[in-house]
Amino acid sequence: MDLQALTDFALVATHGGFGRASRISGRSKATLSRRVSELEQNLGVRLIERGSQSLRLTDEGRALHERTHGPLSEIAEAEEAVTLGASTPRGRLRVSAPLVLAHVALGRVSARFALAYPDVQLEVVAEDRKVDPVEDGFDLVIRVDPSRDERLVGRRILDDQRLLVAHPDMAMPLLSDSNEETPSVKAVLISRTPPDLVWQFHTSTGDERHIKPEPVLRLSSLMMVRDAVLAGAGAALLPKLLVEEDITRGRLAHWGTDTHPPVEIWALRNSRRLVGAKVRAFLDVIEQAFPGRTFTPTK
Repeated sequence: MDLQALTDFALVATHGGFGRASRISGRSKATLSRRVSELEQNLGVRLIERGSQSLRLTDEGRALHERTHGPLSEIAEAEEAVTLGASTPRGRLRVSAPLVLAHVALGRVSARFALAYPDVQLEVVAEDRKVDPVEDGFDLVIRVDPSRDERLVGRRILDDQRLLVAHPDMAMPLLSDSNEETPSVKAVLISRTPPDLVWQFHTSTGDERHIKPEPVLRLSSLMMVRDAVLAGAGAALLPKLLVEEDITRGRLAHWGTDTHPPVEIWALRNSRRLVGAKVRAFLDVIEQAFPGRTFTPTK
């Protein structure tokens, strides 16, 4: 069998369609369709039933996919292992990243990477959904406080704190400790925030204090929350990455730091794949962009 045609069939079967397989692999839909048709002709069987809106594998297609998917992955890993020693990273690199990190930093990081490694075609997809690096065709997925998954390994690339911030013209309420009645403050909250929330934070002097947020707005994204706080709508608890520059420039006042442990940001990959030169290079560029805030333990 033609190995390239078999690989293209596996792409379509794995991702459930020619369009998605095309987006993930970078190969055109026409090429994928032609290769699959050639494979069907060579084998003398129909592998895929094509409908107007969807497609499905035939029994023969399902059997072929189940028997060849593993060996094809092994071949891809062997090819990558042979080329790991190349001094210049090259090829396609797909990265999934959370919206806040992408918005704040990855545009700059991606530009730096593209200038340093012109032989790599980098694609960064900003989204907060939990993607599967294998099924969705990503070389790296960046996640915030990820749960443990034996299929994924990687490194902790950043720690981040949550800061309580407000517009500089907004007066901080008289603070209380745990033995006094908790004061309240107008607040901008993320939509999924529970109704009985109490903010616990350390002030600049190290004292622990409590404030009850009284929501004036509930918004679905952290960037929207930040913009509302900048406009003076209320206080909010936001990632340091998102508001650090606003605090430095005096656009926001820093009331305190959340008492919970810092948020961990990890870059994860398929545990069965070796770390290629392009992946290592991308992680190195992230480390250069955040000196003193990056970490490299394994997961």
